[in-house]
Amino acid sequence: MASKPPADDPAQDAPTTNPPQHAAAGIPAVRHSLTIAQRQMGAARTARTLLKVNQKNGFDCPGCAWPEGEHRHIAEFCENGAKAVAEEATLRRVTPAFFAGHPLSDLATRSGYWLGQQGRITQPVLFERGDAPGGDGHYQPVTWEKAFEIIAEELRALDSPDEALFYTSGRTANETAFLLQLFAREFGTNNLPDCSNMCHESSGTALAETIGIGKGSVSLEDIHHADLIIVAGQNPGTNHPRMLSALEKAKAAGARIISVNPLPEAGLERFKNPQTARGALKGTALTDLFLQIRIGGDQALFRLLNKLILDTPGAVDQGFIDEHTHGYDAFAKAAGEADWDETLTATGLTREDIEEAHRMVLASRRTIVCWAMGLTQHKHSVPTIKEVVNFLLLRGNIGRPGAGVCPVRGHSNVQGDRTMGIFERPAPEFLDALDREFAITSPRHHGHDVVRSIEAMRDGDAKVLFAMGGNFVAATPDTHVTEAAIRTTRLTVHVSTKLNRSHAVTGARALILPTLGRTDRDEQESGKQIVTVEDSMGMVHASRGNLPPASPHLLSEPAIVARMARAVLGATSHTPWEDFEKDYATIRDRIARVVPGFEDYNARVARPGGFALPHAPRDERRFPTTTGKANFTDAPVEHPRVPAGRLLLQTLRSHDQYNTTIYGLDDRYRGIHDGRRVVLVNPQDASELGLADGSLTDIVSEWKDGVDRRAPGFRVVHYPTARGCAAAYYPETNVLVPLGATADASNTPTSKSVIVRFEPADGAPPAPDTPAATPDQ
Repeated sequence: MASKPPADDPAQDAPTTNPPQHAAAGIPAVRHSLTIAQRQMGAARTARTLLKVNQKNGFDCPGCAWPEGEHRHIAEFCENGAKAVAEEATLRRVTPAFFAGHPLSDLATRSGYWLGQQGRITQPVLFERGDAPGGDGHYQPVTWEKAFEIIAEELRALDSPDEALFYTSGRTANETAFLLQLFAREFGTNNLPDCSNMCHESSGTALAETIGIGKGSVSLEDIHHADLIIVAGQNPGTNHPRMLSALEKAKAAGARIISVNPLPEAGLERFKNPQTARGALKGTALTDLFLQIRIGGDQALFRLLNKLILDTPGAVDQGFIDEHTHGYDAFAKAAGEADWDETLTATGLTREDIEEAHRMVLASRRTIVCWAMGLTQHKHSVPTIKEVVNFLLLRGNIGRPGAGVCPVRGHSNVQGDRTMGIFERPAPEFLDALDREFAITSPRHHGHDVVRSIEAMRDGDAKVLFAMGGNFVAATPDTHVTEAAIRTTRLTVHVSTKLNRSHAVTGARALILPTLGRTDRDEQESGKQIVTVEDSMGMVHASRGNLPPASPHLLSEPAIVARMARAVLGATSHTPWEDFEKDYATIRDRIARVVPGFEDYNARVARPGGFALPHAPRDERRFPTTTGKANFTDAPVEHPRVPAGRLLLQTLRSHDQYNTTIYGLDDRYRGIHDGRRVVLVNPQDASELGLADGSLTDIVSEWKDGVDRRAPGFRVVHYPTARGCAAAYYPETNVLVPLGATADASNTPTSKSVIVRFEPADGAPPAPDTPAATPDQ
């Protein structure tokens, strides 16, 4: 029997708070995740599905990109992974009858949580704004043939291929990503925005310039054998929970851990590992030193640490620097000018904090720095990450076992998508190889990233948005601007498993194309198929779904791209799209001839656990940069300057969500229950601003364009954030992030450093991640 979703949106206007739990995971977390899974899937399906998650003969979790080790636990998933699987493998269904009962105007008022709880979409549907007065109306069932005919009609009617945008979510498998970028380039555009543009683009930009490859340089074994691990701007307990097990193992081997974060995070304070008796009962205190830094102060911290290392006799690995690096003298001069007073102002730390961190650094032979969005979503993110690289280069901590850079990717194949060519600024060498293999002529001009895609739609320069997965509307900044931009398009297409906010914000025509998920069995003409993914540390492995598809009307993602390409390109294309749909091994054969590191792809991915991609800095201490060496940099130190009476807001996830998918309305690690419209404020700041605990407030962001962006009806929660800093959940607060406020060089939205003021709330708050008023459709 199919499980039933909630009939109505629950009340969202009265979240409650309790003291946060400072012991991540443990038996309560296991019970909680299993309860959710059984509610969605039933007991038998839950057991059959969860035991296949992240197993060598199973499927890759649709959640985070944290790698698996050689030896897997029988339950190789975390609490949020179980929720992600349950959401996809749910027995709930969204049928044509659902759409008949819910016009677009109704869907537009629903929260993202409610939309996601309705279940799997079973048939392709079409909305046409002109079919009802005022632009309202219903999604109607449509055949696959008609859907592809509509896409072909709209794409062929464009004045230029660059009026089309092809967005990719990090859940997309390698095979699909390769086909999508191939189709886009054969069609004639490099407009391939993806979710990397909003998360680790700053990491890729900084690493490519400094070490020559935009990926992390460590393996899971390196984590286990490090002497010191610095976790900066990252909350593993909520966002990458299986990382806690790796940190626990590192601690057992003698590692020390420094946490750098504006908020205390439960998982890094004490980890209760539910997979061991001792862990479940007692737990492990992971953090040895907590540096509660002010938002955006990380570059200043690492610059001063670098000065202290330079000033310490014998601390610098001069042999490594002389042989493998470039730009040391200019860097050393800039680092030598680091100022204690300015650093303490930028970071909010004490001199004793920083000196203790320095002592821990000097005691470590093998150091790893891990980071996530807390470092990547600021105006000065790229120089900040370059300063992290400086820090590691000084003591030879790249290309050494147990040491290196570790940007922790947020979605299961976001790194693989980029490897497959999903990039608006592709390398000429990649396009040359693609053109040779397929006898096409790829465009050489750069395309649009996410922010520029929104600007192109807003300005009338883009008329079709095709999204391979994801939730474009909820994931992007400046919500009202983004939604208005999307409504100017002629066609929006979303390849999806479930409903989300993006389906309620459409062009003149809109298609929802339901697809197979990771948990679904994929059978094509040649037999059962596998897809492949790349984890956060460059391991490529197979994923095999085991459940019957949610509907007989679903197509796989590779099949959708292949059929769209045939419909759009027709007889002009000599690419074997039909063969690609029948047998994904034929796609991998072509990838092997185009993408370096994938030689003999099919044979290597057939091995249990897959294979590691080459990484020259890690494997050979070879740095494929413009200088042929690892590059020290000397960018000026920056940090946010906040006017009096304002705070610096960071957007973040609750524990009950993954990216824009909301699993529930609690954040028990922070003591928040039954609601999401909360803003966490330091009690001293709150007192100075007159914000009583539990009071309602509107949050208003301020930026140089003078436009007030407002997130209404948030409940104030007094919380031990760093002074001058506040935090609130996205996507509800994406409305506060200006479209033009982006990181230098990477163009990533600055969602972690939003200057805000607080004004009295007018009325009850709206439901999560919906506008204060229903938009005009």
